[in-house]
Amino acid sequence: MADVGACEAQERVGRVVLPGEALLLPGHAEADSERLRLSANGPQKGKLVCGPGLRRGGEGLLVTKCGLLRYRGPGSGSGGVYWVDSQQRRYVPVKGDHVIGIVTAKAGDIFKVDVGGSEQASLSYLAFEGATKRNRPNVQVGDLIYGQFIVANKDMEPEMVCIDSSGRANGMGVIGQDGFLFKVSLGLIRKLLAPDCEIIQDLGQLYPFELVLGMNGRIWVKAKTIQQTLIVTNVLEACEHMTAEQRKQAVAKVLENQ
Repeated sequence: MADVGACEAQERVGRVVLPGEALLLPGHAEADSERLRLSANGPQKGKLVCGPGLRRGGEGLLVTKCGLLRYRGPGSGSGGVYWVDSQQRRYVPVKGDHVIGIVTAKAGDIFKVDVGGSEQASLSYLAFEGATKRNRPNVQVGDLIYGQFIVANKDMEPEMVCIDSSGRANGMGVIGQDGFLFKVSLGLIRKLLAPDCEIIQDLGQLYPFELVLGMNGRIWVKAKTIQQTLIVTNVLEACEHMTAEQRKQAVAKVLENQ
């Protein structure tokens, strides 16, 4: 992989990369191989993580989709993360992702959930906090589910759960009947999920509201009234194509009209 076309990954951060490009990591290939190795339980402490749009290959990384190369420094138990930020709308399930799904069918002890991918995910009735064979969760076709993937690869059907490793719901489960569900690009979702997101802070000046963000590009929002819910929804959808200044002006205009 150390061919003429390869370049240092750090030099490409913030720039457009194309599928097939080779990105070299700092240091020797043997060291990088160790740093990028992932365990079955996720990234090990101090290991460099290969994120969406990239895959391991030879002495570094190979780009698999078009977009801007991003890098987040060491923290939260990892040695840093490289990923490709793109305006992709089609979601590909990834293990550990928290998503919003729609229950489409009941098949014995399994619920089928539409997560916006190429195939539906399965969800066991035992994958809820406190669920037993006698105490089954009240889940109906059409309900919205917030959960995470424990199985997600190209050779197997995606599998979801609504509990964490301790068996607690931790905010996951059936989402309330009220509220509004809509879809945005995966790039906007990643912006909204970033720590100290300014978009969320600006929207907080408008009205109190509940917000659920799914890595599959789905957002569920609920405010006190339908009108307030729609206003928050419209601002969120428009934020993708707004600068920070334009967003602040839009929020200020809504506040003036109250």
